[in-house]
Amino acid sequence: MLPAHAFETHRSHLLGVAYRMLGSLAEAEDIVQESWLRWERTEQDGIANPRAFLSRIVTNLCLDQMKSARARREEYVGPWLPDPVAEGVGPDVEAERADSLSVALLLALERLSPLERAAFLLHDIFDMDYPEVASQLGRSEASCRQLAARARAHVQTDKPRFRIAEDEGDRLVDAFLAASQSGETSAFASLLTDDVAFHGDGGGVKIAAMNIIKGADKVARFFLGIMHKSGDYPRRILWRGRINGLPGYVSMERGDTLQSTAFDIEDGRIKAIYIIRNPHKLRHLAQLASSPA
Repeated sequence: MLPAHAFETHRSHLLGVAYRMLGSLAEAEDIVQESWLRWERTEQDGIANPRAFLSRIVTNLCLDQMKSARARREEYVGPWLPDPVAEGVGPDVEAERADSLSVALLLALERLSPLERAAFLLHDIFDMDYPEVASQLGRSEASCRQLAARARAHVQTDKPRFRIAEDEGDRLVDAFLAASQSGETSAFASLLTDDVAFHGDGGGVKIAAMNIIKGADKVARFFLGIMHKSGDYPRRILWRGRINGLPGYVSMERGDTLQSTAFDIEDGRIKAIYIIRNPHKLRHLAQLASSPA
């Protein structure tokens, strides 16, 4: 098998690993490109398992990258969210594993050490057995078991319990859009759980809430205030579907601001809203702005 073809066979898997490790599509794509350069320079005849070999390269590159990524997170302006992954749009990060794309889970992974995150993802998400995880990380099998166990204890409450039914997601998105236009705080708040949390990521580039907003009344008032200020600049919906496995949409706000919006749902109401306005995180979705609505 030619080197390029062998590599392309595993590209989506490698990108999926790198994205879940880093939370950034741009950085994940850079990691995969670097892994290709290393693969191209490698004598491949003696490699029995190219997927494992390439996964090891990507994992190690990600572990190095995460050292500087942590420093950047600490300097980030406002709440940080992982780059949005819209099903069928942009890079393929193995979206069929949608449960591991949940924003809540990816945010929980940020609390882990790099090695804990790697051990958890490789074993619990990508189904590697512990001897293989140990080989990937260059640690003992016992050490990898401990890393994964500690990680699992941190993220178990943040793993999605089930995939939100498509019709329920569509219903709540429709209701959200209608309520945000109505101007009625009580109608809007009725769609939200009492402890709803709104996360807005502008990265200091676009206007966004500087802190996470919690509580149905506060979130409702915040959104209705935004819609009131928008005035003559109506929202233009560019795409609707699943973002990180959650119902959501991509829109153009105030005439020129690209935005992704995703909703986490619990018992028929919205428990979390994730909005990304940072244009650096939306480059892979920019094509939607020039597509027919």
